[in-house]
Amino acid sequence: MNKFILGVVLSLVSLASQAQEFKLTSSDIKHGEQVKNAHVQNGSGCFGADISPALSWSGEPESTKSFAVTVYDPDAPTGSGWWHWTIVNIPKDVHSLSADTGNRNGSRLPSGAVQGRTDFGNPGYGGPCPPVGDKTHHYHFKVWALKVERLPIDGESSGAVVGYMLKMNSAATAELVPTSTR
Repeated sequence: MNKFILGVVLSLVSLASQAQEFKLTSSDIKHGEQVKNAHVQNGSGCFGADISPALSWSGEPESTKSFAVTVYDPDAPTGSGWWHWTIVNIPKDVHSLSADTGNRNGSRLPSGAVQGRTDFGNPGYGGPCPPVGDKTHHYHFKVWALKVERLPIDGESSGAVVGYMLKMNSAATAELVPTSTR
């Protein structure tokens, strides 16, 4: 019986070591590095191109039924952070978003995906632009593997509502955290 238990334990350890890590990568942004000008806001004193970066992910749990992507700045001097982008209902067979997927007209979204309203007041990606002289801001680009196919989100759904729905339905998350300072 001890050999049987040992065999089961070894099998489980082997399976666990073969499990992939849920991972988010980008050719455009790097964890811990300054956000490039192409992805910085064009407004509020910043002169970037305001283009959402290319993102790709892999290693999600088998239970994943859809994905979401958010960009959140907890360092914004608002008392509640700043939502730069929310996109939900990304089909489970989609594992990447090309640069400019987050344009405000939604023309590059995967079929069925929806962008929520950011703290800029509209759907679509809004790039970093921290206040001049403020501390370094950290931009949490996060992909969410969800346990549901669809969330009841539309273009008027706030970042707080989207964040709540994501936390309630998350199977796993992966993130990159680039920075910005002026």
